[in-house]
Amino acid sequence: MKNIIGRKVGMTNVFAPDGTYVPVTVISATANTVVERKIKDKHGYEAVVLGFEDAKIKQLTKPMRGRFEKLKLAPKTVLREFRTGLGEAAAGDAVTVAGFAPGDRVDVIGTSKGKGFTGIIKRWNGSGGGASHGSMIHRQPGSAGDTNAAKTVKGAHRPGQFGNDRVTALNVEVVQADEAHNLLLVKGSVPGGRNGVVIVRASVKDRSHGG
Repeated sequence: MKNIIGRKVGMTNVFAPDGTYVPVTVISATANTVVERKIKDKHGYEAVVLGFEDAKIKQLTKPMRGRFEKLKLAPKTVLREFRTGLGEAAAGDAVTVAGFAPGDRVDVIGTSKGKGFTGIIKRWNGSGGGASHGSMIHRQPGSAGDTNAAKTVKGAHRPGQFGNDRVTALNVEVVQADEAHNLLLVKGSVPGGRNGVVIVRASVKDRSHGG
């Protein structure tokens, strides 16, 4: 099964079989548990719900507590549903990085770092005004054009909250899958800060073979 939930640990370097020095991001994917297997006859579609990291009963809402009691499984902190790359996974099965191999292409989904309230220069990569003395608009937003009703047009680039968004890094390469320690080493962008929860799935746009 090429789906797993983990935490972004940080970066390191490894040597590839050809001697190349490769910078990689380490994802710790302590054994996931298949919480539920959804089938088309009962739910209308095929899917697998994975659970990650044990949770305390007192941290769960009553509906979530009842769900785990009904399934007779230990409660989990993070639950995510996957609809592709399901394999023969059944409820109660453990899922590890064994399903991944060097050279596989995956998509990594996470929450980007929050930057707080920022101006258009940082948020939208704006060019800003003149840098010379007297311009008075060094980092200020320019004209928004004819607003027609004294309001900001939807989609206009204005200051506001930046970051803290769901981001998907596509077509990231798996360099190594360490089954002994349940670590996944990938080469490429991985969204979020250290210890952030990330979702790894088989890539929807595998370009490894020119596809």
